[in-house]
Amino acid sequence: MKLSETHQQIRDTTRRFAQEVIRPVAEELDRDERFPAEIYAQMGELGLFGITVPEQFGGAGLDVTAYALVMEELSRGYASVADQCGLLELVGTLLAVHGTDEQRATYMEPLLRAKLRPAYCITEADAGTDVSGIRTTATRTAEGWELNGAKLWIHNAPVADVAFVLARTDPAAGKRGMSIFIVDCSLDGVSKGPKEHKMGQRASQVGELNFDRVRLRHDALLGAQGRGFHMMMSALDKGRVGIASLAVGIAQAGLEAALDYSQTRKQFGSHIAELQGIQWMLADMAKDIQAARLLVLDAAERLESGERASIACSMAKCFAGDTAVRHSANAVQIFGGSGYIRGFEVERLYRDAKITQIYEGTNQIQRTIIARDLLANGASL
Repeated sequence: MKLSETHQQIRDTTRRFAQEVIRPVAEELDRDERFPAEIYAQMGELGLFGITVPEQFGGAGLDVTAYALVMEELSRGYASVADQCGLLELVGTLLAVHGTDEQRATYMEPLLRAKLRPAYCITEADAGTDVSGIRTTATRTAEGWELNGAKLWIHNAPVADVAFVLARTDPAAGKRGMSIFIVDCSLDGVSKGPKEHKMGQRASQVGELNFDRVRLRHDALLGAQGRGFHMMMSALDKGRVGIASLAVGIAQAGLEAALDYSQTRKQFGSHIAELQGIQWMLADMAKDIQAARLLVLDAAERLESGERASIACSMAKCFAGDTAVRHSANAVQIFGGSGYIRGFEVERLYRDAKITQIYEGTNQIQRTIIARDLLANGASL
């Protein structure tokens, strides 16, 4: 697929940033589980947050393909940093599409310039893949709303300034009884649980947010009451393209490391790259990564054009996630014992890859979506 000049420029700019700014500190960030605020500030200045948010609202005003390219290149540097870009794309899109002028004026510029840290709050103890299981509630009061409940495994929760919270506003209405609220994390009744210590993407901080009789004004409601579930779901296809791109970036970084190592490591008197078994592993890595990349770009193009894109987004996310896990493992295998040691990039990539099969809908759910679409609409894609 030939990229436009604009796409090449955004890809090359992001690649340089990832290589020069992110990659040199990736191991330190992973080791210390540190939130890299200084990197996010630079990304905000470069306009790497809110790639598809319209320029009139402070975003870059580019398309989904540009977003996919940015996510892949950031992830080649470090997937945790790409995760932050994906989060800002999500909340920026929600604000752009559903926010009031006042909400956009209050939050958009600080978010996209990394002056405010957002959290996107859906998951609960009994509501992960099954979003309909959420129990957090928002009840009307004379002044606005009272929010009660708890969210867990929330991206940015330990450092969040503002939370976008999905809550039940009509418990009897099922999916039609959910709404989204913009919650200032400094309000009375908002508390943060401890930071979780994750297997991978360790600089992307995750934890709990608890809401105990939090008083919200009327204007804390984002979009229409009762439309929260549909608003969240409408952003999922783009989110899956983002995670698929992130997975491709992890796999690409693993291929590059393994290719370089195979041409410097000697065994039995020659470089291991001369061994057919290693060559076949490298070949499989390259072809699967390119296939995943093309699936991502196809899904991005379909989504941008307004075509029926959900099946393409699920295919891209599922295949790319599986590719990242399989071939980061192959990169470790090529490194041998060295690849199993902390401090080697491929060891981190292997840990970073696993979550791509889980978040934004598990790969089992993606297969279910694909199968249901095939059964309903046939095999013509």
